[in-house]
Amino acid sequence: MKIILYKNFKIKKKHKNSILLIGNFDGLHLGHQKLFKLAKTYKREKKLKIGVITFNPIPKMFFNKKIKNFRISNFNQQINFFKKYDVDFVILKKFNKEFSRVKYDKFISRILFTNLKTKYIFVSSNFKFGNKRKGNVKILKKLEKKYNYRIINPKPLTKNNKIVSSTLIRKFLSLGKLNRANFLLNRNWSMEGIVRKGRMMGRKIGFPTANINLNNYILPALGVYAVRAHLGNSKKSLRGVANIGYRPTFKQKKILLEVNLFNFNKIIYNKKLTVEFLKFIRKEKRFNGINELRKQIKFDLIKAKKVKQAKYE
Repeated sequence: MKIILYKNFKIKKKHKNSILLIGNFDGLHLGHQKLFKLAKTYKREKKLKIGVITFNPIPKMFFNKKIKNFRISNFNQQINFFKKYDVDFVILKKFNKEFSRVKYDKFISRILFTNLKTKYIFVSSNFKFGNKRKGNVKILKKLEKKYNYRIINPKPLTKNNKIVSSTLIRKFLSLGKLNRANFLLNRNWSMEGIVRKGRMMGRKIGFPTANINLNNYILPALGVYAVRAHLGNSKKSLRGVANIGYRPTFKQKKILLEVNLFNFNKIIYNKKLTVEFLKFIRKEKRFNGINELRKQIKFDLIKAKKVKQAKYE
């Protein structure tokens, strides 16, 4: 199924009068999945199309330029998720100073009503919009009749007495609580990126790695992970061990994701690699020389090979 991508609110006639989901949808966790499943039900019953409005950058990153590593998933991963829930079109709105100044009432009257003619709007309870975040779900509901739409606002999903949120998942990842993060995602957390040529230090010590820049992905706990990887769009998985960190033994200043794939020796520079994180093995540490590091890596490999699949808590 192909999703039509728009960069503004001037959409085709066939996409007007649709179901619309609005949000960052970062991580596409269980709470988001609940919302999309419900939208899919409405699509079938009402015979309407589904659209998504999301933003780039995430507004929080726009307002705080110091935030660099924040995202749980990138846009390509989001698109693949949207396909699973029969989304017909996505409006990827550039979040800039001009858009941040649009008042909440204008957002409703000009964008949701005049431009999009939205019939059903699916939002989470903490949804805020418009200049200075003055718009909220209560206001949207109050204006339902005036602008001929209906707000669908399910109760937040909770697990272990906590609301499932992207913020909570970021916290778990940063603390190395990968099992808990994966449980809330309902899948293994993953990064994807292009394999870049590095200093080839891994190859020199007998453990060649595929190096990937983290870009805007959140920094999980620095250290070693058991992983599963996919090259390009292949469904075939490759097992391996990965390190996220600064490689203190080599006194590196740039953080990097390095993946050693088991029984794999092909050159894959400039290829896309998707890395799923199965289990956190240990924290990053500085070793007293190459031999000590090499010995530790052998232990890491043994542990990683024993990991069959992360057990979600």
